[in-house]
Amino acid sequence: MRMVEFWCAILVLFALLINGKAEVYIVTMVGEPVISYTGGIPGFEATAVESDETLDATSQLVTSYAQHLEQKHDILLDSLFDRGTYKKLYSYKHLINGFAVHISPDQAETLRRTSDVKSVERDWKVRRLTTHTPQFLGLPTGVWPTGGGFDRAGEDIIIGFVDSGIFPRHPSFGSHNADPYGPLPKYRGKCEVDPDTKREFCNGKIIGAQHFAEAAIAAGAFNPSIDFASPMDGDGHGSHTAAIAAGNNGIPVRIHGHEFGKASGMAPRARIAVYKALYRLFGGFIADVVAAIDQAVHDGVDILNLSVGPNSPPATTTTTYLNPFDATLLGAVKAGVFVVQAAGNGGPFPKTLVSYSPWITSVAAAIDDRRYKNHLFLGNGKILTGIGLSPCTHPNQTYTLVAANDVLLDSSVMKYSPSDCQRPEVLNKNLVEGNILLCGYSFNFVVGTASIKKVSETAKSLGAIGFVLAVENVSPGTKFDPVPVGIPGILITDVTKSMDLIDYYNTSTPRDWTGRVKSFNGTGSIGNGLEPILHKSAPQVALFSARGPNIKDFRFQDADLLKPDILAPGSLIWAAWSPNGTDEPNYVGEGFAMMSGTSMAAPHIAGIAALVKQKHPHWSPAAIKSALMTTSTNLDRAGRPLQAQQYSETEAMKLVTATPFDYGSGHVNPRAALDPGLIFDAGYEDYLGFLCTTPGIDVHEIRNYTNTPCNYSMGHPSNLNTPSITVSHLVKTQTVTRRVTNVAEEETYVITARMQPAVAIEANPPAMTLRPGASRKFTVSLTVRSVTGTYSFGEILMKGSRGHKVRIPVVAMGYWR
Repeated sequence: MRMVEFWCAILVLFALLINGKAEVYIVTMVGEPVISYTGGIPGFEATAVESDETLDATSQLVTSYAQHLEQKHDILLDSLFDRGTYKKLYSYKHLINGFAVHISPDQAETLRRTSDVKSVERDWKVRRLTTHTPQFLGLPTGVWPTGGGFDRAGEDIIIGFVDSGIFPRHPSFGSHNADPYGPLPKYRGKCEVDPDTKREFCNGKIIGAQHFAEAAIAAGAFNPSIDFASPMDGDGHGSHTAAIAAGNNGIPVRIHGHEFGKASGMAPRARIAVYKALYRLFGGFIADVVAAIDQAVHDGVDILNLSVGPNSPPATTTTTYLNPFDATLLGAVKAGVFVVQAAGNGGPFPKTLVSYSPWITSVAAAIDDRRYKNHLFLGNGKILTGIGLSPCTHPNQTYTLVAANDVLLDSSVMKYSPSDCQRPEVLNKNLVEGNILLCGYSFNFVVGTASIKKVSETAKSLGAIGFVLAVENVSPGTKFDPVPVGIPGILITDVTKSMDLIDYYNTSTPRDWTGRVKSFNGTGSIGNGLEPILHKSAPQVALFSARGPNIKDFRFQDADLLKPDILAPGSLIWAAWSPNGTDEPNYVGEGFAMMSGTSMAAPHIAGIAALVKQKHPHWSPAAIKSALMTTSTNLDRAGRPLQAQQYSETEAMKLVTATPFDYGSGHVNPRAALDPGLIFDAGYEDYLGFLCTTPGIDVHEIRNYTNTPCNYSMGHPSNLNTPSITVSHLVKTQTVTRRVTNVAEEETYVITARMQPAVAIEANPPAMTLRPGASRKFTVSLTVRSVTGTYSFGEILMKGSRGHKVRIPVVAMGYWR
């Protein structure tokens, strides 16, 4: 057997030498996938589902047709190429019809010329888009009681996570302290066994766990010793996102002996299904991610969380909505799965979103009301502000300040960047012990080769009372998050404050003619940074959160579709962490981490969507998205318009009035989302109409990815029935249509519209009465008043006689022609 494998390997190597370096390609085929096959092939009956209908993957019709598709993939490859010259990695059968294959560029060209093949795309990489929030969002008092309390919140709803895996033994995912989780027949997923411990990853709370790495292995990026050939989280990111959405309630967050509160997921009783396709060093590959999504929908998840985005645009398509990733997610939505994706972390610059399509709920990140500050008190009376989740030095006592560069054992150690305080062995313990160690924040901290955790460990091992880390210069966009440490410590992030510290230290530290310190006379003390300060100005749009306008192609032409969709907490979020995790060097070996990113915002929405789905099990993905968006708020807790962090002319951070390009419809309001009054529903046919109506999209490309001809037009893409209105090129007057459905009791709604002065707006009719379950259309007319070269913002507000408020944002840019 080994001899056969040896000669197969030689054959593959020989083929690669002849044909060029092999790469992973995603191939789509002629013929419908399971989800849209309407019959016509002898021996195989139709398997297509109606829009928002759950796919029954266990039916004989589905399994036999799926086997038929896989057989066709294998026959095609065998007919074109010699065995051993290629390796098929996955067959995609349920949401798209195709496969991933490891072949040479010449072989890819052969596939492109084959009549049964619709597209051949080289695989591309994706990256991760990197607690107090349940209380901030009002879940314990306003939402969980309606579902039977926290111990029933999200009951029997399955959230699938395409991420870096999970650490199954974390208390956030434990099942021993909860009511037993019964079997869920609707879920058909597998549970892999840990190859090291031989223990299953599942426990009832975690209902499924699989990993996908064939493309990563083929690309030579996978290292089993650190990436784990199992659902084990070798990064931390996957455990963090799963805990935010569905972690157990009331789990104490303890680090360095201090409890920072109790963590809970948004839907603490929801089940977790793990589809690991991201890895610690290289992120992931679309071929693996698509396989994970296809499997998740086959298995029966209700909600899919994707805290992931592409590294770069696909190579062979210019349309943002049409590629294997977005097309697979369109299939997922057709099967009734609610899809949430992080909007991206490229803010605060415009057009930095990595989530584009209308069938996806794209989530921006907000700063909530918790801020952490700490203070350094100098011997000259100055108080310097900084950050640091640390205890204070002894009250009413000051300590001598010693700089790392002044306590070196030997001048030869300068090559180790001793001011970083990463190596205790190069510093003189006798000079550091009992004092406060001053360290410098260098580029090594930015790239991750140095960490605040290591500074703390260095100071502690040398017997220091505490440490100060001073930032002497800063690059635009550098983000400083507070880090928990076990001894008094502070990071001075303001360069001018760091200069104050350095000036004080230099003037109070006499030196001889060689520059050697004669005596350390500077003193100071460190305050308590463990307690958060609550701000009424929350929420605010985080600086890093990606901004609109949305783009319809990779020439960056504006789309007639608003993105992001909604804003949720995404800054300084405490949640579970994998002790194996290396995504953040400051939390290596810890059980919890405080992270920031739209990666953290997306699972907030996934968890809240689970609560909505629990209350309204038959709602479509679009209905759930509508309920979240129309009930969101564009005001902060003080009742003022939301603000967004932005760069000033000096590249310092400032606050500006936020727009829908920053927050979408607004900040999520879970309690209101459970009872929205009206919904804007849409389904698969509507999304096809949007694609077919969007100017510049090749109809053949649409057919390639959807297996459907463009028989349906909605006149203009702005007519897609979304809970927002965007017209990127408004000339003269344009009228947009929307349809609402009443999901409450009979109610009369008064409709008002307002817009910034450059565009006139009018809604008709001005009022309407809807019976339970009834649908009505209304129109919104937009007219150019003046051309400003910028977008105008406004809103439609529908006030119901029973107290419901339905608000949708309106965005338009006027042109004379």
